[in-house]
Amino acid sequence: MIELFAPAKLTWFLEITGRRDDGYHELRSEMVTLDLVDLLTIDPEGDYLHLEGSSGEVPRDDTNLVVRALKLVNRTAGVTLIKRIPSGGGLGGGSADAGAILRWAGGVSATRALELGGDVPFCQSGGRALVEGVGERLTPLDFVAREVTLMMPEFGVDTRRCYEAYDELVAEGHRPDGRNHLERAAALAQPRLATTLSWLRANYGPEVVLAGSGSTMFLEGHLSSDTREWDVTGPEGTVRFRQTTTTPG
Repeated sequence: MIELFAPAKLTWFLEITGRRDDGYHELRSEMVTLDLVDLLTIDPEGDYLHLEGSSGEVPRDDTNLVVRALKLVNRTAGVTLIKRIPSGGGLGGGSADAGAILRWAGGVSATRALELGGDVPFCQSGGRALVEGVGERLTPLDFVAREVTLMMPEFGVDTRRCYEAYDELVAEGHRPDGRNHLERAAALAQPRLATTLSWLRANYGPEVVLAGSGSTMFLEGHLSSDTREWDVTGPEGTVRFRQTTTTPG
């Protein structure tokens, strides 16, 4: 048996620089990996996928990114996947799992990794990088050790709907700015996010940032020296706080 770690990715900032003819958005962002990880146990002689600790949002069929990554590299294996990265929160859990499989298989080009999703090229390499294009252009950056507090609400944001809302805003003349160009669109796609983000900023400071299209938000630094993870009741339900750190990949 072989054990693999699949670290969550955090989008430190996100700029949308254009929209291609095929509808995909060109991005410029900084991504980092965290010490919040999924754990994969690989049986090279097996042919199965067993999930532990996952919600119903994680597919168990051929659409699962672990299965798709194995097919991409023309490999079979028995995989037991222990989910610790929340699903649907924008932390790249599925992409991280796929990236771990690609590393185990010897790695592929960023262009091939992109076939599995825009976050997979970065998740295959990890660490800290400037990510451009639709996710295929990676420029490694020097590692910076950062403490981070994740704020994860109990609802998600539909990524497709978020980008549709972004396009609608642009068509109306809106020009995104700030650290995350998707913040306003994500709030339209999921109104509960707007309420929760305002509440978090009022209680923990204006530096609270939306991670990518959400729904995870984060703050640089740790809020507690006593505990790593705790729940707070917000205006739209429970928010899970998780203190973590960046990792060099």
